[in-house]
Amino acid sequence: MELPKNNFKKNLINGVHQLGIWNSISGNSVPELLATCGFDWVLIDTEHAPVETVEIQSSLQSIAAYENVSAVVRPAANDPILIKRILDMGALTLLLPYIQSAREAEDAVSSVTYGPNGLRGMAGMTRATRYGSVENYFKRASEEICLLVQVETTEAIEQIEAIALTPGIDGVFIGPADLSASMGYPGEIDHPKVVKAIMDAISKLKSLKMPSGILTLDFDSANRYISAGTTFTAVGVDMVLLAESTRNLRNQFT
Repeated sequence: MELPKNNFKKNLINGVHQLGIWNSISGNSVPELLATCGFDWVLIDTEHAPVETVEIQSSLQSIAAYENVSAVVRPAANDPILIKRILDMGALTLLLPYIQSAREAEDAVSSVTYGPNGLRGMAGMTRATRYGSVENYFKRASEEICLLVQVETTEAIEQIEAIALTPGIDGVFIGPADLSASMGYPGEIDHPKVVKAIMDAISKLKSLKMPSGILTLDFDSANRYISAGTTFTAVGVDMVLLAESTRNLRNQFT
């Protein structure tokens, strides 16, 4: 069996913009539903959502039924044990939160790479290897694994060039909410200074030819950042969409 292809990584390399949506509701029905909605990628969030690591595999299987949609997984932390387990479940693209330095980026690269260049543990009977059916998986796995790292503090923004230039990093995601808190404007993601910091970061990454991404729920902000150069942009969160639509429905009745 051939090594599974990562269309998300291919599109990043080719500079194709990809529109995404966040999955924060546990279970496999919601990620499958999201995969039918026309987005290029669905992020399965285990950092800020009540989604446990053990649930990821069924979500990946649900999304995989829709060939034009890529799954991205955000582990709870930049932890080699979590990363190993999620990769073994067949995840091809990871978004690692709270990367503060080139050293932490290097650690992340090591976690997704088999020896002798990394420390990812080897296991043959996994979904990643299609249960032992993928030929030369251990030698070729890195070809299709895509590693995204999240910068979300002023310290990380100051180190963004070193982080982005770390060999093995495929994209840098800017976290506007935590960045606003780090800058002294918690929750004010549209504060002019926060917006400027984001725009400067996108510009820097563009100059480095490093794909950049962001999550924003505001239509105008999303278009601003896409126009500035983001190449993977998430524009919705399932829980937020559910709450908004439900409240709007209730408010139609007096």
